Amino acid sequence: MNPQEIPAGAPCWIDLMTSDKARSQEFYTALFGWSYDTGDEDMYGGYTMAFKDGKSVAGIMQSDQDDAGYPDMWSTYLRVEDIDATMTAAKNAGAITFMGPMEVPEQGKMAMIGDPAGASIGLWEFGGHTGFQAHEEAGASAWHELHTKDYPAAVSFYKDVFALETSVMRDTPEFRYTNLVEGEQELAGIMDAGEFLPAECPSSWQIYFQVDDVDATIAKALTLGATIINAAEDSPYGRIAGLSDCTGAMFKPGPASQVGAKVPTHPAS
Repeated sequence: MNPQEIPAGAPCWIDLMTSDKARSQEFYTALFGWSYDTGDEDMYGGYTMAFKDGKSVAGIMQSDQDDAGYPDMWSTYLRVEDIDATMTAAKNAGAITFMGPMEVPEQGKMAMIGDPAGASIGLWEFGGHTGFQAHEEAGASAWHELHTKDYPAAVSFYKDVFALETSVMRDTPEFRYTNLVEGEQELAGIMDAGEFLPAECPSSWQIYFQVDDVDATIAKALTLGATIINAAEDSPYGRIAGLSDCTGAMFKPGPASQVGAKVPTHPAS
């Protein structure tokens, strides 16, 4: 994927915070065929880049041992042109700061915020690192979807702060879903999860990974220590499931047909 194909406000990168970096790398190598390159320890803190067929797809980092109880999780980052201006706009719109803007030497600038419903989302201002090189390809992330407990606030927040258009996919009492778009390009989805997310589960961004065979991927993942969160099921857009990986980070395998549709298959938690 060329940087020019990632508009401002679109998902541009993902990374995994894990309590067992070596085990996580083994898991995704076996499942998706990833390879790795770890950056300079002093400059980048051991941050590891993951590649699929030579193209960058994700980052992996070891969680701080002092952060006991902090869950292993995947994070999505949105591209921003001016991270300081976006942070100001986000805070004015009700966001909280998890990590203020920081410069990553020679790579760009990053920050992490919580949206008005509490879902964490990363911000990335391009420098030397210009986002994932593989997206919507087998073994790479393919769709990014917010499950929110405050649907109206979330739609307004992402539309206004990131200057995006929206397209309502469905608006019924049972199912509400809006896509964030720029022109004809669908960038991410926002699902009303207020009726099905348990009280103890916060709003969160979910990442779908494109695979050729969902059931085969699930079977393989289970042998590597994964757990099924949502059993695989068919939908008009393909077959998907929700899994937690070998250390508990949630991810969703899905087929290319679901990715191309840019619409949710079911309101899975």
